[in-house]
Amino acid sequence: MAISESSQNAGPVSITSILKRLAYPVSADAQVSAEEIASVFALIFENRLGEVQMAGFLTLLHSTGKDKESDVIAKCAQRMRETTCQIERAPLERVIKLRGRPEGNYKGGLCDIVGTGGDSHSTFNISTTSSILASPLLMSAKHGNRASTSLSGAADILNVIEPISPKISAINTGNVAKVYEETNYAFLFAPNFYPGMAYASSVRRDLGLRTIFNLMGPLANPVEWALEARVVGVAYQSLGSVFAEALRQSGARKALVVCGEEDLDEISCAGKTNCWRLSEDPSPSLDAPSEGGSGDDGKQIPQTPVKLETFQLHPSDFGLPVYPLTAVHGRKMPEDNAAMLMRILRNELPRDDPLLAFVLINVAALLVTSGICEANSSDMGSGDDGQVITERGPGGGRWKEGVRRARWAVESGEALRNFQKFIEVTNKLD
Repeated sequence: MAISESSQNAGPVSITSILKRLAYPVSADAQVSAEEIASVFALIFENRLGEVQMAGFLTLLHSTGKDKESDVIAKCAQRMRETTCQIERAPLERVIKLRGRPEGNYKGGLCDIVGTGGDSHSTFNISTTSSILASPLLMSAKHGNRASTSLSGAADILNVIEPISPKISAINTGNVAKVYEETNYAFLFAPNFYPGMAYASSVRRDLGLRTIFNLMGPLANPVEWALEARVVGVAYQSLGSVFAEALRQSGARKALVVCGEEDLDEISCAGKTNCWRLSEDPSPSLDAPSEGGSGDDGKQIPQTPVKLETFQLHPSDFGLPVYPLTAVHGRKMPEDNAAMLMRILRNELPRDDPLLAFVLINVAALLVTSGICEANSSDMGSGDDGQVITERGPGGGRWKEGVRRARWAVESGEALRNFQKFIEVTNKLD
């Protein structure tokens, strides 16, 4: 039984029928569909579901494994995006066009790097740091929140940057474009864009379970419609293909899903990483299935086929040695990780530092996924006049070139300058 759309002023809704069918599926006809599950999330975001039924619903999704089905993740994330405080597109599109610098196969659009969390390794804030380091080369739109499965989340470390921290709570739907007028970097603090998430916070906290909310987050960037490329880390191998398919169903054209062999939601510095890569097929066969559908704005997504490749990466593919995860431990307080972030940006770590290597391989992965590493020296627009590394590794990626360009972002001071401009502009926001 699907739940119909409702007005904001309507009262609570019972989902007893759906709960019973989740708990006691007796036939194929009684199975709860992805659309029905997504419709329940619409009720949660409207504050129209009681806490008892919400807890039962999330628990049943977890116990039945429904929360790890690609169509369920994709449709629930779509419902979540529909509830966001909407960013006006025209001003943001205009500033992206003016500021974005196309290179290679990168068109100048927004990019994100994010993990699902929950891998229990408590490593350093790799995706946050990587998003900043990539910003001299890519338009970076980092979506994040406070910690939920670690001691130090993205928002936690940004809030304690010294001597002056960025004012991330001031960034909202009305001024995102203004931030990008002065810098290639923006941090989109989830509570500012998804107020409906607050209705589920106490239930999620009291349950103590990893729920589908953890998987929806990487698909719910407030500027999802403007994302050109992303890297998503998942905490379990079994989620790799599932998440790649969820991304494909959501309209992603360039994406790399990664999971370290030790069940790490980053590209590992300690050994092999399994990868699932989505990319546009430049030469599809005539009988290749077309991919497409309607985006969040109702416009038709281009029908260019998207291909999925699977391969493994190793630190040696990036031209770097192996370092144990104990060398990049991040189980520290936000102040400690914030200080280390600034040391990296100030180029204060030795070139062979394990933590720096860990960050560089993840930055490189985002650069390769964006297509910017396909640029030749003659058409590079970043001010980087170094020797391009054309060597290709697993999946055909120029991973060593990605590391070379990531090092340039640090050693040139450009990553630090972009971040300082971000701090400056956010502290001027009302």
